[in-house]
Amino acid sequence: MQRTVNITRPKGLEDLLTPDLVARLGQLDITSRKVFSGKLKGERRSKRRGESVEFADHRPYVSGDDLRHIDWNIFARLDHLFLKLFLEEEDLSLQIIIDCSASHDCGEPNKFLFMQRLAASLGYIGLVNLNRVGITAIGAKEVEAEDGAKATGEGGQPEEVGLLSTLRDLRGRRRLSDLVRYLCTLEPIGTTRFTDACKKIAITRRGKGVMIILSDFFYKEGYETGLRLLKGHGYDLFAIQVLSPQEMEPNIGGDLRLKDVEDGDSAEVTISAPLLKKYRQILNAYCNRLHEFCAQRDIVHMTVKSDMGIDSLVMDYLRRRGLLR
Repeated sequence: MQRTVNITRPKGLEDLLTPDLVARLGQLDITSRKVFSGKLKGERRSKRRGESVEFADHRPYVSGDDLRHIDWNIFARLDHLFLKLFLEEEDLSLQIIIDCSASHDCGEPNKFLFMQRLAASLGYIGLVNLNRVGITAIGAKEVEAEDGAKATGEGGQPEEVGLLSTLRDLRGRRRLSDLVRYLCTLEPIGTTRFTDACKKIAITRRGKGVMIILSDFFYKEGYETGLRLLKGHGYDLFAIQVLSPQEMEPNIGGDLRLKDVEDGDSAEVTISAPLLKKYRQILNAYCNRLHEFCAQRDIVHMTVKSDMGIDSLVMDYLRRRGLLR
């Protein structure tokens, strides 16, 4: 797959989301198949009892309870003290992981630009619903050596790291500018050490909620250990696999020398019709194995193409798959 040439990187909200889409996104909300306890008051009804205007139930009074919550009407009738319980509304944590490895800077439309737009859409939905939104970029970054040159790893690529940066605890519509500014600074480069990145995320994350991974999941080390680490810490996990149309149906042929944009590995191949058929079979088998792995661990896996309209993806497909409502 060839890298996209002369790609125009987004510089602001207007390059990521259209005004019409922004207006429609405000009608949606993130959903979770689980009930989590948040840190702050929000707009999401919890099964936990708390202080609210909506009555839930009674329970017998015990020493130390707040006297202001005693139901004095019941006391007058039954001569027993009962406490009023209310439904508590809490915020939901939304964590978005975006893979910034070089393999995403390809396709037409560009895969990485597609993921930036999708991350902006999901982040905006979380912000307007007063959820705590965080975004983590995984991949590689250039590191300067002592002589001022760029330090490189194997194959002349930038030195690899698992975790690039994290933007935490955004809440409210006014933080949209911070979200967009962060997304616009990201660029795909180098190789992602997925397992190391997931380990760091699992160790440093706070609270519980919904976690969405945006990636093509093409890791030579495999995706299994990383996904196990993320799933093992209580998040409702969604794995969105982004592929370009050219990856699914290659339109190349002849004698070629292919070079991996991430680690520099190369191979000389002759592209023929039987080879393309074999490629499609291998790709389908790989995606099916990823889907089965996720299904066995209660992870929602979706494969989407980068030529799919963000509005159709968000307003229709993700709602049908249970991520949005």
